[in-house]
Amino acid sequence: MMRFKSRRNGLARFAAVALLMSAWGIGVLAVTMMPARADVAASKAMIDAAKERGIVGEQGDGYLGFVMSSSDPALTAALAEINAGRAAVYRDSAAKAGVSPAAAGEAAAQQILARLPAGRYYKPLGGGWMRK
Repeated sequence: MMRFKSRRNGLARFAAVALLMSAWGIGVLAVTMMPARADVAASKAMIDAAKERGIVGEQGDGYLGFVMSSSDPALTAALAEINAGRAAVYRDSAAKAGVSPAAAGEAAAQQILARLPAGRYYKPLGGGWMRK
């Protein structure tokens, strides 16, 4: 009985994070873009191009990852910048929802993966890279 109740509470918290993220307007674009940084738009454009080429993909934890290795330091920096912005959003939403940042990231990943265009790469939790 405790196990069911605990799992039910976990699902309720997960749903709360998803609802909060929707209510705050945190979707695919809001999660990837952070305000007050002029170079974020350039980083996002670089990441979007890398997604098109199949170099970068979305992960089940809410972060971006390299599908195939890249020796481009600018692309690596852009990926790190976007992921740092996402981490900040996940920390903030997790604190407001009373869940872990990891749970907030996973909730965001579900939204991101649901809107992922065909042909793009994603990596579910505990799995390998797949093409949608």
